Amino acid sequence: MNRHVKCALLAGAAWGVLAGASVAQDAETAAQAANANQDTATVDDIVVTARRRDEQLKDVPIAVSALSAERLEQTGAVNITALQQQTPNATVQIARGSNSTLISFIRGVGQQDPLWGFEPGVGLYVDDVYVARPQGAVLDIFDISRIEVLRGPQGTLYGRNTIGGAIKYVTKRLGNDPSLTARAEVGAYNEHNFLLSGSVPVGQTFAIGGAVATYQHDGYGKNLNTGQDQYDKDVTAYRASAEWTPNDNLFFRLAWDRVEDDSSPRHGHREVTSSDGLWRAPAGKYDTYAGITGEQKVVTEGVALTGEYRVNDRLTLKSITAYRSGDTATIIDFDQTPNPTLDVPAIYADHQFTQEFQALFTGERWSGVAGVYYLDGTSSGVFDTIAGNLGLSIAAAGSVDTKSFSIFGDFSYDLTDRLHLSLGGRYTRDDKDASVLRQFYLGATRSPLTGGTPRAVLATRTNYTASDTFEKFTPRASLSYDFSEQMTGYASISQGFKSGGWDMRGDAALVPQTVNGYQPEMVTTYEVGLKGSAFDRRMNFASAIFYSDYKDQQITTQQVATPPAVGIASVVDNAGASTIYGFELEGSAFLTSDITANFSLGYLKNEFDEFITLVTGAPVDISDQRKPQNSPEWSAYYGMTWRGDVLGGEIRVTPSLSYRSDYHLFDAPDPILDQKGYVLADASVVWTAPSKRWEVGLFGRNLTDVRYKVGGYSFPGATYNNSISAFYGPPTTYSARLTYRF
Repeated sequence: MNRHVKCALLAGAAWGVLAGASVAQDAETAAQAANANQDTATVDDIVVTARRRDEQLKDVPIAVSALSAERLEQTGAVNITALQQQTPNATVQIARGSNSTLISFIRGVGQQDPLWGFEPGVGLYVDDVYVARPQGAVLDIFDISRIEVLRGPQGTLYGRNTIGGAIKYVTKRLGNDPSLTARAEVGAYNEHNFLLSGSVPVGQTFAIGGAVATYQHDGYGKNLNTGQDQYDKDVTAYRASAEWTPNDNLFFRLAWDRVEDDSSPRHGHREVTSSDGLWRAPAGKYDTYAGITGEQKVVTEGVALTGEYRVNDRLTLKSITAYRSGDTATIIDFDQTPNPTLDVPAIYADHQFTQEFQALFTGERWSGVAGVYYLDGTSSGVFDTIAGNLGLSIAAAGSVDTKSFSIFGDFSYDLTDRLHLSLGGRYTRDDKDASVLRQFYLGATRSPLTGGTPRAVLATRTNYTASDTFEKFTPRASLSYDFSEQMTGYASISQGFKSGGWDMRGDAALVPQTVNGYQPEMVTTYEVGLKGSAFDRRMNFASAIFYSDYKDQQITTQQVATPPAVGIASVVDNAGASTIYGFELEGSAFLTSDITANFSLGYLKNEFDEFITLVTGAPVDISDQRKPQNSPEWSAYYGMTWRGDVLGGEIRVTPSLSYRSDYHLFDAPDPILDQKGYVLADASVVWTAPSKRWEVGLFGRNLTDVRYKVGGYSFPGATYNNSISAFYGPPTTYSARLTYRF
């Protein structure tokens, strides 16, 4: 505990030094501002929409990381998972057995299991449109303005399922001038990516634009059984939009996007020798012996209509109407052998309609937003667990229909010129209807539900329908104080909740209580922050200390049933409660006129207060045997950019290091799957021609070729041939990129 106290004292001392420096410099600000580097953005310049209205980052009493398109491009970020390296206390990864399913945790709160019916703990938004399902959510980075990461519960303005935080993917508006961007990138593993995007005005008030991007590379490994690539990529993304601004007070935008992922199946690496002694761990961490074959394809698509009407200087009305859908066909070999010991073919489908109305208010001493939100969505799927050693195919199918309504408001008032109060709240009501089916079929082949040979049902283990309503009021309050024009401190309390539901793989014959479902989980977070500029505006920073009370955690307890029972027992209950606390510091420093540093540091202490398991029958608290997943105690990033003149153009060289300390992939610690701390080293060199139209970039990622786990499966024992497997992050890769802009 002394170590934690020292950390808090050091953080407090740093705050004191920064605040003191800012106050001392306040009188000299006007004179010094004239000498500031005009080409470097300060925290005052960064505009975010974390509170659903345009605000300077310094003035937002929320822990927000804002990564601009330029910064992401300069560091060679490929997709949204790059946020993990540069954002403190965040886990943003590709899900196990997938190429485009997203797993997100912020401050130790998130969603490990992407099965339909389970809600995420971190909300993903594309231009203020909520993306309800994680399939196809590993968004490639192109044609964007910025990405915002909001840490801590965002229940007031973003609603349900944002108890860990929210990620906002903000695309560019078209503008009034014609534009064209063409990009080609080649690299290791036969990587070849192409992007073409542009826009053109039609008359004085209308503009259209579009983009198409393809991302392809060969596998980092091989399926040693079938010869198929492992960890390859074959993704095509499309975007189109039209914007109409009939006058200064009206704006409309119609946007469409589509992503097609045709990458090969991604199977894990067997970490241990099989029970029968026939299969050992492959030498290459990206290799597998998987035997299951079948279709692997993900398609997601969406359309959104946004309208804004500026009634007067005090009131703006906004409407966001959107529809999204997704279809996934996937295969995962849990046992990583040619035999059908534990093979899982799966099919997912989802669609959602959302409508949001906002009213944005601005007064002399106050501002705010109020609105209503509606979601009508369905998430469904079917999968088999082909258990060869049992001679069975266990089929699970079901769906969840959700109708969600909420009303919200958040207002800020200037109590004095320096002291500001913000109050907000949201009422949410979820009406859910579910159906769950689980059946046993003889024969270790696909069941009829996934296209297998038609045959009679051996046993129906689960077959029920259920309905429930989950409603909650989630408030937020903050008080902020301007220590100077460059420094703002704040204190806040906020709540969020993740909606309840039912376990789509529950076995009612083995665990009868599964039909009761589970209730929402809650997080209450207390936070104190300090953000702004110091040292003659040569350092910009944002920092926060937080304490979270996490209750009624929805935890999946899963184990192999022992004879005479068969199958895999799965229970999702409100089994856990945790105390989470830590601090975050991030920012940039202008070390010289030519060198800029970006940095972040996160400390996270996440501990179970209770962990109740019911699989064994009577409730048992095993919190002393469990550790929260995806919660490294330390995370850090440091990158430096040197700018210079070469051949009449500008060159930028950016080496960087990112660090994550030890973490667990599952709540049950496992020395085989637990990941030790590691450091990733990246570097980029980007040259921009004097005309600003041509740009050449060289990028190296994971330069020391670190092998680190991002996911896994654990089914030990003879029944499933001791199937313990892991999925790994990318190895060392290099690429060269050529960009033309007009």
